[in-house]
Amino acid sequence: MSHSPYDEPVSPQTSMGSTARRIRSGAPNGHKLKSRHVTMITLGGIIGASLFVGSGNVIRSVGPAAVVSYLIGGLLVFLAMRMLGEMAAARPAIGSFMEYAREGLGDWAAYLVGWLYWYFWVGVLAYESVLGGETLHGWFPAIPAWAGSFALLALFVGTNLISVRTFGEVEFWLASIKVISIVVFLVVGVLFALGWWPHADFSVGNLWQHGGFAPHGFGVAFTGVALVIFSYFGTEIAVMAAAESEDPAKGIRQATSTVIWRILLFFVGAVLVITAVIPWDELPVPSDVSQAPYTLAFAKFGLPGADLVMQLIIFTAVLSVLNSGLYSASRMFAALADQGFAPKFVTRRSRGGVPYMALLASTTGGVVATIVNFAAPDSGVFDFIMNSAGLVALFVYVFIALTQMNLRRKMTSEERAGLKLKVWFHPWLNLLLMAGVAFVLVVMLTTPDGRSQVWTSLIATLVLLIFWPLVRRGLKKRKATQRG
Repeated sequence: MSHSPYDEPVSPQTSMGSTARRIRSGAPNGHKLKSRHVTMITLGGIIGASLFVGSGNVIRSVGPAAVVSYLIGGLLVFLAMRMLGEMAAARPAIGSFMEYAREGLGDWAAYLVGWLYWYFWVGVLAYESVLGGETLHGWFPAIPAWAGSFALLALFVGTNLISVRTFGEVEFWLASIKVISIVVFLVVGVLFALGWWPHADFSVGNLWQHGGFAPHGFGVAFTGVALVIFSYFGTEIAVMAAAESEDPAKGIRQATSTVIWRILLFFVGAVLVITAVIPWDELPVPSDVSQAPYTLAFAKFGLPGADLVMQLIIFTAVLSVLNSGLYSASRMFAALADQGFAPKFVTRRSRGGVPYMALLASTTGGVVATIVNFAAPDSGVFDFIMNSAGLVALFVYVFIALTQMNLRRKMTSEERAGLKLKVWFHPWLNLLLMAGVAFVLVVMLTTPDGRSQVWTSLIATLVLLIFWPLVRRGLKKRKATQRG
């Protein structure tokens, strides 16, 4: 029987298979993630300040129809995760979709998708560190916001440097706090909206009584998808983490099979509760955690000290995303270097399997973006990074769809039947995902804010394409040296 394209490199010239095996075995058994780590990373990995705070911006822009934005974004994420899950369950690999893109589409695709993904996480690190620093400054005015940002980055660089097990343990407890808090929020919020909570009135009418369910039209709900994707992106962390766990196949199946209910519960459900409890047009600009919709909702519930508790929860979410963001960025950067798409020194790993040079280099990117925000807040550079990052997620999902479709095409019927995790209705769901991304892009081009996000994302992609010829020449020299 011939081998599956998931099992071997496309050609003898690529060292893909050996590299993937080397990456997977990088962490000694004693340092690998346990099942409970992967479970909690799967549950809480995507819950961050983008949901707790950023959802307020989406709701203010779209109205109660923000629920539609989260549903559309959730559908795209679910389809992409199912496709990634099929590939990852067949052959777990850190930097997974970048490596699969190389097999399915070629070096150029792996280079582009890998760097775009790393770029996204650099933006996330900057966003979360700035928010965390401003939160610390609000609590302790004597601490400058920039100092708080750098201190938080340094703290989680330290936890990630120790071992992947340390990262997993820290993330387990941080994610546990997030998951428990959202479950409590949903239960109390539903009771409050139905008028079954002390001193509460039936407020479900807020969904349609303030200018309608879609006060700015349903088209705006599609433009909100780019902001929503920014919140969702990070779901694939569980797949990357599972590759460094004691049972990769089980972790990957768990991560990809439960994504749909996690999206419906934590995102769609939470936004529905917020818009039912608080009129959408009364939400302030969430400049800090004290103005976040979750904080305001808990204050309405009348729980003692709820606003401070929610601020602490949101701050925990900031810490969690910083922790997982450093993990994701460093693993992808190391995978890029392993394949020759980044400088060779980035491949260096500690005895515990931690790619420490990739971790430090990724942190430098976040530090630079953070400095720009505090030193030149009116320069537009920080806004450029934030705007372009959301659409980068859509680009990555298209690459995942194309890669999985091409790899499946190369398989025999026997190999397809033996897959442990399959994409349904192949290749129609792939086409649906790509059509959904294209439709969102077209709708975004009809609004000033949407056009800004599209063009900034295209500029970021164009910069990478300009450097591709240089990288390709380096790859040719590397392959020639290996053959020699």
